[in-house]
Amino acid sequence: MNSTASHPTPLLRTVVGEITPDSVRGPVLAHEHLVLDLDHKGDGAAVLAPDRHAAAVTAELAALREEFGLSLVIELTCRGMGRDVETLARIARDAQVAVVAATGWYYEPFHTPEIDDSSVEQLTGTLVREIHGGIGATGVRPGVLGEIGSHGDTPTAPETKVLRASARAAVTTGLSVATHAQLGRGGLAQLDLLTAEGLPPQRISIGHQDLLDDPAVHRELAASGAYVAFDTVGKDSYQSDGTRLRLLLALLEAGHADRVLLSCDISRHGYLTTEGGQGYGHLFHSFLPQARAAGVDEDLIDLMTRRNPLRFLTGASVEEI
Repeated sequence: MNSTASHPTPLLRTVVGEITPDSVRGPVLAHEHLVLDLDHKGDGAAVLAPDRHAAAVTAELAALREEFGLSLVIELTCRGMGRDVETLARIARDAQVAVVAATGWYYEPFHTPEIDDSSVEQLTGTLVREIHGGIGATGVRPGVLGEIGSHGDTPTAPETKVLRASARAAVTTGLSVATHAQLGRGGLAQLDLLTAEGLPPQRISIGHQDLLDDPAVHRELAASGAYVAFDTVGKDSYQSDGTRLRLLLALLEAGHADRVLLSCDISRHGYLTTEGGQGYGHLFHSFLPQARAAGVDEDLIDLMTRRNPLRFLTGASVEEI
């Protein structure tokens, strides 16, 4: 009996119920926000509001499903980031695109009060209860931990506490962890903290590595077995797509195509196409055609945009998906 038969690939937990990985036939956006409120400045820019923007978000996802077969979005808005899973469920139903919701805490400036007042064990308990029992009274259960944040080369003490609690919750529940590494920095430190708690590297995605122009770090993360997220594609104010493509090609040439995740990290309403932004489809409309022109074939694109994110979520092996 083969390993797939002995250990069936886990189901994907979406905001409208569980689905099988083999039902996801088209690409996956591995790190997005569909509803969000990070408005600490009071200017309303870092917002995707349910009442003002959900219709535009839904329309974009539906159009991408029609044109490119978009099948699933990993939505990494967690505690303290304006998470609204009821709106996520409505978007998923109306767009006919599966959505995985998240739990956890972002990086320190956005921590909620319980971080300071709770131990690692208490924070772990909070996450495990939400994963098993659902978010609030909605009944919607998270399918991933993320985006678990830190900033700088070394996580702060509160960020370290959150990373450790997230790893423990992941080990207990069988979910995976997606991180926020501010401007791409600190990924190796995040990986060390998470794996020290017993979380296997293949259940970890280190975020925003396309903002770090350091191929050696990317290779080290990938060689460990962790996923390397090039997940801010199109955010030219942070990094040009030309640099992103160069870094991606270097990682592919080093033999690590099976560790790459791709997405756009839409995190403010000005990024929506209705407001003149690049939108959730920038990956498909612009970046992937550039990758194809540089010699990346369709099997590699399917690997990076579908099989890898499914394997990240489920812990499946290369052979299983």
